[in-house]
Amino acid sequence: MEKPEPQRIQKLIAQAGLCSRREAERFIENGEVRVNGKTVSLGDRALASDPIFVKNKRLHIPETHAVTVAMNKPKGFLCTNSDPYAERTVFELLPPDLQRQRMFCAGRLDKDSEGLLILTNDGDLAHRLTHPAKRIVKRYRVLLHRDFNKADIPVLLNGIEDEGELLKAEKVIPAPAVGDDHLRRMEVHLHHGKKREVRRLFEAKRYYVKKLVRIQIGGITLKGIAKGGIKPLGKKDIERLLR
Repeated sequence: MEKPEPQRIQKLIAQAGLCSRREAERFIENGEVRVNGKTVSLGDRALASDPIFVKNKRLHIPETHAVTVAMNKPKGFLCTNSDPYAERTVFELLPPDLQRQRMFCAGRLDKDSEGLLILTNDGDLAHRLTHPAKRIVKRYRVLLHRDFNKADIPVLLNGIEDEGELLKAEKVIPAPAVGDDHLRRMEVHLHHGKKREVRRLFEAKRYYVKKLVRIQIGGITLKGIAKGGIKPLGKKDIERLLR
């Protein structure tokens, strides 16, 4: 794990459970927050271990380290930690020490999809991974209910309007496959990841996706990760992830 780095003070106040981050910003603007005896300003940073006072009351903040893992998500698990009625979530697959962290998914897969998923407690990293402007490539392999017509490739590349959104693939190619179903197996590359985007793209051309697996995000692949298993990501892995 990486050594703790200073964080924005409003984030630490919110982490302590005192109030929202926006309310914490108002406390700072009003001069009601002190760190190490000094009144702070917006943009200042501190460690969770520093003495932080809000309205003359010291906060007790659980110190956390940035943790990021890659998971090979099995089918049937939800990517949520906020639905009390969810039967099974990907967080149940984490070891106990990570279940105690405030982990969340940096980009989701729906319940019926499987493959590479990034879980982290680093909000800045999650933002970089999911922001469309970063153009991080995500690769998917699908099995369709019928043979794919290559004449549909330009349609998927040019984009399809669906529910007020433009859905668009960056690349659509045959997936490596052998056997009778090889014409039903395709690989799709996206730079974004709108809700159920791969499925919706194919559904627009009347293909039903029987199986969907995300095989790569940036420079990180599923290689070496068993189904339902995880792989801790270090600094160099995260650099590859952000390619």
